[in-house]
Amino acid sequence: MQKTLKQLKLNKMNLGTSTGSNWMTSKSEIIESTSPVDGKLIASVQSTSKADYEKVVKSAQKAFQEWRLTPAPKRGEVIRQIGDQLRKYKQPLGELVSYEMGKSLQEGLGEVQEMIDICDFAVGLSRQLYGLTMHSERPGHRMYEQYHPLGIVGIISAFNFPVAVWSWNTMLAWVCGDVCIWKPSEKAPLCGVACQNIIQEVFKKNNVPEGVSCLINGGREVGEWLSHDQRIPLVSATGSTRMGKAIGAAVGERLGRSLLELGGNNAIIISEHADLDMSLIGCVFGAVGTAGQRCTSTRRLIIHEKVYKKFTEKLVNAYKQIKIGDPLDQKNHVGPLIDKDAVQQYLNAIEAAKAEGGKVLVEGGVLKGKGYESGCYVKPCVIEAKNSFQIVQHETFAPILYIMKYKTLDEAIEMQNGVPQGLSSAIMTVNMREAEKFLSQAGSDCGIANVNIGTSGAEIGGAFGGEKETGGGRESGSDAWKVYMRRQTNTINYTDKLPLAQGIKFDL
Repeated sequence: MQKTLKQLKLNKMNLGTSTGSNWMTSKSEIIESTSPVDGKLIASVQSTSKADYEKVVKSAQKAFQEWRLTPAPKRGEVIRQIGDQLRKYKQPLGELVSYEMGKSLQEGLGEVQEMIDICDFAVGLSRQLYGLTMHSERPGHRMYEQYHPLGIVGIISAFNFPVAVWSWNTMLAWVCGDVCIWKPSEKAPLCGVACQNIIQEVFKKNNVPEGVSCLINGGREVGEWLSHDQRIPLVSATGSTRMGKAIGAAVGERLGRSLLELGGNNAIIISEHADLDMSLIGCVFGAVGTAGQRCTSTRRLIIHEKVYKKFTEKLVNAYKQIKIGDPLDQKNHVGPLIDKDAVQQYLNAIEAAKAEGGKVLVEGGVLKGKGYESGCYVKPCVIEAKNSFQIVQHETFAPILYIMKYKTLDEAIEMQNGVPQGLSSAIMTVNMREAEKFLSQAGSDCGIANVNIGTSGAEIGGAFGGEKETGGGRESGSDAWKVYMRRQTNTINYTDKLPLAQGIKFDL
């Protein structure tokens, strides 16, 4: 890991506040990054003081005045070079993601690949920031709409995807002409510093203004500075529903915009017409990938009563084959939870499910002994439950899978939709009618609805996000770029007359 840190220009003590190439050194609290893999201190990061925060915002405001005038295709060229730079650093950055956060190395490398992919998407987007033209009811008039950059975009990211979600926001915002201030999770601050180091090589070569890419670090208080700051028109936040409600209220009170990507309570419906072997792969990866710490992790399986026994037996047998351990060892499927607080929440959820009448089919528990010294490794757990259980209605960020039966598709869809969250959903079926109904107005109420794939593993080409308590935000692909811009409708009169709309007469 020391070699990895050196490649990413990380030291034992790192500055955590930057406007680009300028790193601020004022005295402030220290954030220690401890790996959940082995419990060891990786390195430390200096948090952001209020005085430094003010310097960052002023630098971003100044940079915006210049960056917004840079032609979008030229901004796209800078992003193209960032994509190449990320390809160069894919291995060390993927290793850092895995070690600091605890996900498997394959998932860590995959997260960096997502960053590369969104760079490629943003390069193409730089020549496609389209508006529309409309026919005017007035002769000699032309109407059209165009999009302009907003200004400063504040980004608050979560520990579970410490680099990818930042890139989803940032690359699009930069191409749109915005500047960004990023507050990474205090549970994975080194990933933020590493990304800032990587992109600054490209920015320096292209004379990008200081302040286009800003980094701040700290806890809840630092996030609140962003949320309440009227100079920041858009705050994009990823995290819990509780956090999102607080940010949404703060930003809404000042009539700013918020892009919220919050909790998920995702279900897969296993139809009697499902390919059970194929379904098994999607269900197990969805439930145990990233140790159940994805917002799109599979939390619930809704299984048709005719295949319930058969599929449950397959599921229990598959869980016996899961290997838990050091995520940098590619023989292992599951790494640790992020910290001991997460472990306690996992244990509390299991006990709550039992208290409500849940039947444990695959026992959970904390792993101890050699290789598990951090105390953050837990066993993926399967519990037979009811959708109405209070704990089932709640998102627990851990590898706990609740399973339940259904008789009719309408019943299954009602169960799928019967939770406060609305992020990702899936149905496993080879029956076209079932698939189409699941995707119809009478089907899934989630922002993501899949057929014959799991709930986890979204591609960057589609807009990512969910409904209800998931927050309603959309990031990444499709037309998600529009949230980072302001829309303007223009009407041009190229005659010597001034007719009014709706036939109104106003003669002097």
